[in-house]
Amino acid sequence: MKILMLTPYLPYPDSSGGQIRTQNLLKHLSKKHQITLVSLIKDPQENKNVKHLLKYCQKVMTFQRSATPWTLKNILKTGFSLNPFLIVRNFAPGVREAVTRELETGHYDLVHAETFYVMPSIPKTDLPIILVDQTIEYLVYQHYVHETAPKFLRPLLQIDVEKMKYSERYFWRRATQVVAVSEADKKEMLRLEPDISVKIVPNGVNLDLFRKKTNWDTPQKAVLQISNFKWLQNVEAAHLLIEKVFPLVRQKIKNAQLWIIGQHVPPDILAINDPSIVVKSVPEDDSESLVAAWHDATVFASTIKGPGGTRLKNLAAMASQLPIVSTQVGVEGLKVLDKQHVLIGNTPRQMADLLVKVIKSPSLARTLALATRKHVEDHFDWRIIATSLDNLYTKLGKNEKK
Repeated sequence: MKILMLTPYLPYPDSSGGQIRTQNLLKHLSKKHQITLVSLIKDPQENKNVKHLLKYCQKVMTFQRSATPWTLKNILKTGFSLNPFLIVRNFAPGVREAVTRELETGHYDLVHAETFYVMPSIPKTDLPIILVDQTIEYLVYQHYVHETAPKFLRPLLQIDVEKMKYSERYFWRRATQVVAVSEADKKEMLRLEPDISVKIVPNGVNLDLFRKKTNWDTPQKAVLQISNFKWLQNVEAAHLLIEKVFPLVRQKIKNAQLWIIGQHVPPDILAINDPSIVVKSVPEDDSESLVAAWHDATVFASTIKGPGGTRLKNLAAMASQLPIVSTQVGVEGLKVLDKQHVLIGNTPRQMADLLVKVIKSPSLARTLALATRKHVEDHFDWRIIATSLDNLYTKLGKNEKK
């Protein structure tokens, strides 16, 4: 089949969850399908990465949006339109025109939209449209507004949340097939739009990338959190771990360290001056440092409170045989069981006690780690995930030809 795929990012390097997802799906889907990729970029320098994607795509087209979302033009345009900020900030001149030309001349079988906010670039078409929403965005921003945003800004930001909710629902209805990455997201979609069709194609993990941990009695007792700090939920989770959870761990284990590692670490976290807290900001293309951290740490802490999607960093820890202590929200969509695959705590005290428990019991750490590695092998290998999406492609393509 010939597929026209739209993404709001160039899926290389594999630094964000969306990039990791799309790049791995392209690797496997390209074995059976011809894919033209239309992606947004923030910097012309990103075009140097197109060559990596041409291994999997027949053609790659890039279009530049504003380098930073917070431009005066974007803010004013959002204020005077019905579109939410997320759609406005992801507008790039020429995309809709290019997509229209491709659909008129390219003899495509199907359109794949990765995230609802690329949908405005797709003109009216008789082709089936698959819309994959990696997270329900209005829930993410609503959580930020209620929990983190300054109180004086909340009424204004809530207007944008409502516009986002309206837009998401509108584009779900417009799509032929909606895809969620977790059961929780599917339930929310159907609660809001009971007449749409929703399938689940979860996130996955590249099992070949990670080094399997074999020693859980490490000399350095290190609690690890890895994140891409572009996302609001990850910043919130890091502050919770640093300020409320880890101090309780240190009361029980004096020599414990906290490792905060990731891309785009905020200045206030980088500025932390505490010998027990190691903060490292890595470039987007530095996967080796992350792989080493997952292998070398003692336990992974997922203190996520905000909703949405499945957490690729947890899948990476599971693939690395690194035991996980998480909030319930942090492992949503991963089909794991408390005490069998991970340990779940929802308060700072619970999280801290469970982290201490894992650090002090290498045998428990080993049991959890081996269970989660088998779990991802059985359910979250990208080869399995890609097959699910390929089946949807085939089904929609056949229905179109009837």
